[in-house]
Order: sequence, then structure tokens, then C-alpha cells
Amino acid sequence: MENRFWVVVPAAGSARRMGAAVPKQYLPLAGRTVIEWSLAPFLAHERTAAIVVAVSPDDRRWSQTTLASDAKIATTVGGAERMDSVLAGLRALRDRAGPDDWVLVHDAARPCLSATDLDRLLTELNGDPVGGLLAAPVVDTLKRADDGGRVAETVAREKLWRALTPQMFRYVVLRRALESAQAKGIAVTDEAQAVEALGLQPKLVAGDADNIKVTLPEDLSRAERILRSRSAP
Repeated sequence: MENRFWVVVPAAGSARRMGAAVPKQYLPLAGRTVIEWSLAPFLAHERTAAIVVAVSPDDRRWSQTTLASDAKIATTVGGAERMDSVLAGLRALRDRAGPDDWVLVHDAARPCLSATDLDRLLTELNGDPVGGLLAAPVVDTLKRADDGGRVAETVAREKLWRALTPQMFRYVVLRRALESAQAKGIAVTDEAQAVEALGLQPKLVAGDADNIKVTLPEDLSRAERILRSRSAP
């Protein structure tokens, strides 16, 4: 049987851009909360060893979800930034995960990951020396703006990708990358950026563009349409 993998989910963020009264991961979505949808593909996968969710120190909503009683899930206290929360999750695994074990980092507010995409990521990166991430090719025409809000140039979209999650790296590589970025004061927006800063090149694995992150109110409606379409006969 193929090796198991570990999952880290940073979930200590707020809902500033959503304008919601609760963090976006706890918003209702098609009969569940957003985070329950986000973790579902990992809970259903036979290779998932355990999941660590990094929550805010003042989180009072996690205990109200169905996830709180799942034996496969542990929580730890996250930090102010994504990088801090992921590091907290990795440190929580220090006595369980081996240096070369795979760790998948997934957004708490990315509820539309399909089982097909998860399996593709695991298959394509299984023997990869670096690791990588799900990503979607950019299909829109891109414009760069000037300070006045006018078009300064059209940016070539060839070879441009949108980074998605999960992002998948060896435990020791990911921890070293994030600790290095933290020590240098580098504000990384995803795990791949931290690994890139080590001089490594993560592999891009084509994923479904429907694997969206709930950031704005309209994203919630779109996510519900995607999820309901998958369950429709």
C-alpha cells in the first residue's frame, strides 16, 4: 500500500473581506459549514494519516462542528499569519510525521476540492524530489494598472497559473522553508513560495478551476452551485 500522508489546515483567519459576523470557514454552505466541506475529501481518503487544524486562540465555533469529535482530526493554536498557522500544524506533528513524509496543506475556506484532483496530486508527486501544488492555467487576459487606475500594459498569460491547494511537500522541506522565511521576515502567501525561496522548483499539477477559495460573499454562492451540481443526478 502507498504511504499515508498528513494534512495541515490553517484556519485561524478572520472574515474581513467577507464582511461576515463569523470567520468564513464556519459559514453555512449546502447543509454543512465551509470547513466541513474543505476537510471532507481528506477524511474520505484511505491514505490520510491525520489532519491538524490550526485555529484561532479565541475560536468558539470549532467545537460546534461535526469535525470536533472526529478521531482523525487534532487542533492546535494558529498564528496571526498563514505561515504561522502552518508552522504550528507542522510542529504539532513533530513526533508523528517522519522527515520524508508528505504533508498536504489545504485552505480551510476551499470547499470544492474534488477526490479526482486530490488523487491526481498524490499520483503525480508521489516520487517527485521537490513536491508541488494544484494549479489552474490562467485563461483571462491580464492587465497591469498604473497608479491612476488605467491600463499600463497587457501581461502575457502564457505559462501563468493560479495557485490552488492542496500544496504537497515533504515534512522536513516544508518546515525548513517556512522557518527560514519566518526568520528572514519574508511574508509568503503560500507554501510553494517558501519552498521556492530555498532555490527549489515545485511542480504544477493541473487542477480544476472550480476548486475555488471562498473570499468574497459571491464566492459562497458559486461554491454552493458547484457542490450541488456534483450531487445532481
